[in-house]
Amino acid sequence: MTFSSSSPAGIGIVGCGNISERYVKGISRFPLLKTLGCADMYQEAADKLSASTAISAYPSVDALLDDPGVDVVVNITSPVAHAEVSFAALKAGKHVYVEKPMGATVAEGRRMIEAAVAAGRVLGSAPDTFLGSSAQTARAAVDKGVIGEPIGAVGFVTHSKAETWHPDPTFLFKPGGGPVLDLGPYYVTALVNLLGPVASVAGFSRVGAPVRTVSAPGRRVDKITVEVPTHAVASLEFASGALATMMFSFDVWDHHLPYLEIYGQEGALGLFDPNKYDGPVVTRGHHDSEWATLPPVFPPSAEPGSPEQFMRGPGVVDLVRALDGAPHRASAALALHVLEVLQAVETASQTRQSVGIESRVERPATVPADPKW
Repeated sequence: MTFSSSSPAGIGIVGCGNISERYVKGISRFPLLKTLGCADMYQEAADKLSASTAISAYPSVDALLDDPGVDVVVNITSPVAHAEVSFAALKAGKHVYVEKPMGATVAEGRRMIEAAVAAGRVLGSAPDTFLGSSAQTARAAVDKGVIGEPIGAVGFVTHSKAETWHPDPTFLFKPGGGPVLDLGPYYVTALVNLLGPVASVAGFSRVGAPVRTVSAPGRRVDKITVEVPTHAVASLEFASGALATMMFSFDVWDHHLPYLEIYGQEGALGLFDPNKYDGPVVTRGHHDSEWATLPPVFPPSAEPGSPEQFMRGPGVVDLVRALDGAPHRASAALALHVLEVLQAVETASQTRQSVGIESRVERPATVPADPKW
């Protein structure tokens, strides 16, 4: 099916929590998409999002799925509900774009892909931030050999301080949450985009503070009992031979650490926050006197560091364009590979053994210099 600005894809949003407004406002930027409405298991949440964004609120999730005008369901429910909602949407004949992680477990992710194939529908998944100018500029630098053959990498996933701004971050400390599954997908997806698939993982993890105090304004909970590791370290071996050292933590609040750095035979490459679409990419050759900022391969979508950097939507456009034969970059296959890598961190910690990664995925196609999302 071909969509256009005069005949956009109908988008239905399921899940009206903290980031839903970012999706509604972000999607509104793209002529290829039109948000028809939202739904949530709690009607008051859907009504609140409707009031703040001027979109319609369906009376139930089933009502949204029954609407023939909805072509794509954007599933931004909590991680433990991702699979259930995606299965229902696929069964209803909808294409699905699901927030990260695509499922709470690799087994769920595989069943979701099987369900999409059986339904003849396309399944896409966040994160899509690697489609932004920062990650694409870094990808171009690696592909051009600016730093020579990549040898190693480091990534530091530090605290989002959700207790200070999220009214109920309980899900972050329950199964399906934790720093590995919550923020890890941004970093590992960025690395796969640059270095290709991961072959094996070793790691260790632990719980930091067993009880978290929530101080966010308008908070709905005061204390959270932690059920998942909140600090993990891992070593990733890529099929290319490159090695990465990773830290994922909800216990590191203050630091002088980089986000991501890639080390090659000829120099080093530094990336901006993978949770954002745009930002500076710097490089330094072994014989250079200082770091240099690379020109972006295409203009930033918004001012780096601005609130607009948190608006979502490119991955949904990517899915809709894939329906017309374009490369599907933020694909379910990529998301499943990343989920398997992240799940392996905890498996390695529990078994005290390295874990081989069964899935393989090609590096996603690069984004054109004039993406025209």
